[in-house]
This record gives sequence, structure tokens and C-alpha cells, in this order.
Amino acid sequence: MSAGSAEAAAAGAARESYLDVVHRLAAAQKPAARSAPAYSRYVNRRIGRYLAAWAYRAGLTPNAVTAISAVWTFAAIAILVVFPPSWWAGITVAVLLLVGYAFDSADGQVSRLTGLSSPAGEWLDHMVDATKVVTMPLALAVGFWLHGSAPTWWLLIPVAFSIVSSVLFFGMILTEQLRRQRGRASIAADAPGRPSWMRAIAVLPMDYGVLCLSFVLLGALPLFLVVYTLLFAATTAFLLLAAASWFRELRAPATPDQHLATDQRQSTEEGRS
Repeated sequence: MSAGSAEAAAAGAARESYLDVVHRLAAAQKPAARSAPAYSRYVNRRIGRYLAAWAYRAGLTPNAVTAISAVWTFAAIAILVVFPPSWWAGITVAVLLLVGYAFDSADGQVSRLTGLSSPAGEWLDHMVDATKVVTMPLALAVGFWLHGSAPTWWLLIPVAFSIVSSVLFFGMILTEQLRRQRGRASIAADAPGRPSWMRAIAVLPMDYGVLCLSFVLLGALPLFLVVYTLLFAATTAFLLLAAASWFRELRAPATPDQHLATDQRQSTEEGRS
């Protein structure tokens, strides 16, 4: 988008009321991913909508919103290292992570409002996400080791969680790109007639929002260790099942319709170059 177009968008945002922006966002909300769990789908996206409306009227760019998300998130990760487990630390970490998660949802919504979506913005968003899913469990392990908060053997759980989270994130991004190359529907597209809310509840243990909320239990450390271990086990099981499903899907030969969709997409891209 040119500088003049950006200025025009900013002027339009100033004239549009906050509630008008919220309603416009709700009408233009893109479909949630089929695998999106309940908190991410029904709570975080709604909070992100309100934050996106505020950011839009404040004239913030999508990349600025991504930066705000990163500040909240990595402030929480720093607390995990610096301070020993306690109720105040756990609640603070949970709040910071949840606000950061909501801004992470808001940046894409701001890009749709402003028309400032770009490959660079998508790259920045994914880089921040990739960093946080690895550093959060590692920060937990380092903090627990520094403060002697948990048995040494248990520290293997967050270390393994960082590996599982990283592989799962990479697998989802790669699968999405390969699906597009084959002309298949995006992972974000819901199957017609499928009661997606049932899946959203079923995969709740893998919800990033639930992981954020679990840190509230840092004040009751034995309970936190159990809950965190269960979340790790559930995420690992989900990764194994999802990876097998993705591999079977991508190994299957593309249909003629998918070949046609791929050819059309390539022709469109060549026409734009």
C-alpha cells in the first residue's frame, strides 16, 4: 500500500467509531482453523477483535501490533526465569501471556482492516510465534533450575515440551503451504456440516490459551507440575496423530481438480510478476 493510501486509511479510521469497527471486523472475520481449540476460537479471537478495533483507530500498523504482542509475551517469559514460583508470579505471567496472545490475534485483523497485509508481516508474525513456543518452556526449565523449584528429572518435561511445540508449529505451517501448492482447501476452512465446536472442545488440552492459564497454578507448585505434565502429554499425543494424518494426506495423489486449481494459482502468480 502506498503512503497516500495509508494516510487515507488512517483518516477513515479516525472517522469510524470504535463500535463500527468492531461490527465490521465481526462481519469480515475469517473462518477459524478446523483444529482451533475452544479458548482460541471463542475467547481469544473475540478479545483480539476488540484490540484490533482499538489499534486500527489508533493508527497502528499490523507489524506494530505484532511488536506489542511480543513485548507482553516475552515479559512473561522473563518473569519465569527471574522470579521463583509464587501466586503473584503465576497470575502475572498468565495475564501477560493472555494479553500477548490476544494481540497476536489482533495483528491479522488489523491487516485486513488497513489492507497492509504483506509477506513480510506474515513472516514477522510467524517468527515471533516460533520463538515464543520454544523459549517459554525453556525459560520455565531454567527458572525452576535456578530457584530449585522442582526435581531435576522433571526439568526434562519443559525441555521436551519445547521440542514438541516447535515441531508441531513447523508441521502446521509446512502442511498449510503444501496444501496450497496442491490446490487443496486451507486448514482454516471448516468442512461443511461438521460440528466444529465439538472438535474445539476435544482439543482444549492443546489450546495455547489453556497453557497460559495453567501458570496461575504456580502458587500451588505440585498441582502445576501435574497439570503442565498432562498438557505436555496431550500435546505430544496430538502431534503424533496429526503428523500421521498430514503424511497420509500429502502422500495421496492429487485429484484432477486439485491439479487444475494449482495450475490456475500458478498462472495468476505469473501474471502478477
